[in-house]
Amino acid sequence: MKNRFQLILFLIFWFCSSTFAQKTFVYGDALPDAPELADRGPYVVGVRTLEFTHKDQLDILHSNKEKEAFYDRKLTVEVWYPAGNKTNEHKTIEYNDVMGVYGDSLRPIIPFTFAGRALRNANAAPTGEKYPLIIVSHGYVGSRYLMTYLTENLASKGYVVVAIDHLESTFTDRGGFQSTLLNRAKDITFVMNSMVSFAGENTFLKDRIDADNIGLIGYSMGGYGVLNVAGAAYSPVVEQFFGGMTGRSEAIASLVHHENQEYRLADPRIKAVVAFAPWGMERGVWNGEGLKGLKIPTFFVAGDQDDVSGYERGIKAIFDGAVNADRYLLTYKNARHNVAPNPAPVESLQPGLHFDEYYRYAEPSWDSRKINNVNQHFITAFLGIHLKGESHQKYLQLSEQSNDNSWIGFPKRGSTGMEFRFLPALKE
Repeated sequence: MKNRFQLILFLIFWFCSSTFAQKTFVYGDALPDAPELADRGPYVVGVRTLEFTHKDQLDILHSNKEKEAFYDRKLTVEVWYPAGNKTNEHKTIEYNDVMGVYGDSLRPIIPFTFAGRALRNANAAPTGEKYPLIIVSHGYVGSRYLMTYLTENLASKGYVVVAIDHLESTFTDRGGFQSTLLNRAKDITFVMNSMVSFAGENTFLKDRIDADNIGLIGYSMGGYGVLNVAGAAYSPVVEQFFGGMTGRSEAIASLVHHENQEYRLADPRIKAVVAFAPWGMERGVWNGEGLKGLKIPTFFVAGDQDDVSGYERGIKAIFDGAVNADRYLLTYKNARHNVAPNPAPVESLQPGLHFDEYYRYAEPSWDSRKINNVNQHFITAFLGIHLKGESHQKYLQLSEQSNDNSWIGFPKRGSTGMEFRFLPALKE
């Protein structure tokens, strides 16, 4: 009798635990009013950590005009990928990240964990299908785990998604800003090429990456980087303030558009770019000539109250100036800069912490979970069109003001407070 009673208790506990686990909200889960394409796709998601070393790179933080120093840049990346059918969709994983900033006495490093929906070191989905490659670049400072709501979501829809920890630009190793100015675009290109090579070798991703269809996603300084890689050369102003920070180093010259010189063309394998709140336009990082080099379809996401990258003279000015690209601009009204990250971790709510531990993620007027779902929806449509040939055009053919009528793909009453613009590339 006692054994039978214990068995019944165990079964009740197991059932309740299983039910609770399935109902626990994880970053990226769809809210009841999530738009149509926000939910996860048909694949279970695998995740692995890799490290790539970019050898013999200029160490700008320890160089001067008289003597240049060189080092190997070790870049840790997180790789999310399709791992099979939807048999373990509720399986969760713990990611390790930190609050705080290296070298800031007011914001000490505080580790925390948060849940995702992925299987650590899972086997990749069976061969026979190749998946477009997505490279993700965080801000300054940031983390490869800053946008798991999106990286997991895209992997579940048949993409290999690679998020970079940019050396000297993360929460735990922040270095001088000149390193980020110089290395961001170079890191993105290096990791992109490294992943293509990795999939050509005897690895867990062998023959699973479609290297002819690559997308780039960048947030803030990541946007600064991906736009350059996609063809938007920096203006000579960048050389000036970079030189002023480095004792007149000219190392950034190869990323700059110079008068009467043709800037390098973007890698033809890159077919789509997503730029969240890209930084730099207000500081003169681009001019009209440099932006003309962007010819790849680009999806911009912004808050019209962005006080970091700027809106009218910042992100929207990039959108207006990139005249040779088909481009979209999704604007969250009354949002500031944090239109890309995961929601704030519960640990950031503790009394006594620096205010910015919460405002690293949060928005003053928006629920971050809602922003996450809207981003998932639009980016699924945009990347699906340009990297997979999917028929999602109707989701990008919208009235400019979401308050005028319900946007296609959104539930009734669920699409207020946003603007949507599209401008086609000029015909040559």
